[in-house]
Amino acid sequence: MRIGLVGKPNVGKSTSFSALTQTPVEIANYPFTTIEPNVGVAWLPLREPCACAELRAKKEALGRLESSEDHNRAGSLCTPKSGSCRAHLRLVPVTLIDVAGLVPGAHQGRGRGNQFLSDLARCDALIQVVDVSGSTDMEGNPVGEGGSDPVEEHKFLLDELDAWLLGIIESSWSRGARRVQSEGEKALVTYLLDQLTGIGAKESHILSGVSAVSQNHPDAGVPWNWSQEVLGTLAATIRAGLFPISVAANKADCSEKSSWEDLTKLVENSGGVLVPTSAEAELALRRASLAKLIELDPNTSEFEITKTGQEKLSEAQRTALTSISETLSQWDGGGLIGLLSTVVFDRLSHRVAYPVQDDTHWIDGEGNILPDALLVPEGTTAKGLAYAVHSDLGDGFIRATDARSGRVIGADYEIQNGDIISIHAKK
Repeated sequence: MRIGLVGKPNVGKSTSFSALTQTPVEIANYPFTTIEPNVGVAWLPLREPCACAELRAKKEALGRLESSEDHNRAGSLCTPKSGSCRAHLRLVPVTLIDVAGLVPGAHQGRGRGNQFLSDLARCDALIQVVDVSGSTDMEGNPVGEGGSDPVEEHKFLLDELDAWLLGIIESSWSRGARRVQSEGEKALVTYLLDQLTGIGAKESHILSGVSAVSQNHPDAGVPWNWSQEVLGTLAATIRAGLFPISVAANKADCSEKSSWEDLTKLVENSGGVLVPTSAEAELALRRASLAKLIELDPNTSEFEITKTGQEKLSEAQRTALTSISETLSQWDGGGLIGLLSTVVFDRLSHRVAYPVQDDTHWIDGEGNILPDALLVPEGTTAKGLAYAVHSDLGDGFIRATDARSGRVIGADYEIQNGDIISIHAKK
């Protein structure tokens, strides 16, 4: 899964990226600090306790729990191949792409032009970082106050993405229209899919766009006579399905809540979500956590000072961290991690599944307990999960077993959230 961080220059994208991934990147108060896209991994907390909590309860009930199985992780028993688990709070990886700032006219070559847009290809969803304090203009230049309006900032991103897609569609529209004339309307879907499959478009996106044209432009006529307005509707509808957009209302600590109320309505009306935050404040807490000065709750801004922190933090530093935590706690949505969680689990409808080899002990071939917690889209089948683990498992799939019940399940079984699945395949 890939989530793109987008927006105009100098709004805090790289700071947000660093806060989410704990990856150091260049951060500066001028446009185009990021030239090439930064790629990193954010560790997303699962909403439900890790399945190892259930395993622990079973072992305790049977008197089979050995002290060595505690691993000093507040009760967690699993051995994750990636991420971590403490107190049954499992962290799973999500890939983030922090791309260079987008300026008005990018689709015509301004700024980094279409390279920016190409960097977004294959992203499953976008998080737009918006400067709700108005401290930067539309080009990302610092102006102190009175800069771009948050709604204007959001709309220009939509306009640029729409114009980019429209340019791809129009690049050989006459050829596509001729195919429709000779082969019928089905050729229109085929043409559009051929043009846009390289950026992740699926047939469902194309059909939604064609349907929107029928609904909004009943008098549009045949495709080879479609106007620029009609093609614009087509592109905008495809974009809405292809790139779901939510918003991180950054620099909220430097603005009033009223400054993002109109933007909230606009984003929510399109099916997205807006969460106010301060990327700089979140980054400060993450850095203190990384230095083991505090133990930070990954779901909130709450923390406890560690033994190391008690020794190294001055009173002024403790006060500053507490003030940051209190500021972040006054906003709903859970900050950047809360927004990422909403995007992954709600907007993209992903579920977690635990593939294992041994359905009795919930281990892999090397004895690792619940080694993988995979995020898969809603509707993923048992065979689809096999492919997510390894292509050889998918190719050789025979059947699967629900490790909780011991029930044999077939290839078409739809994975439910939290399933523990043993996959049987030809070797």
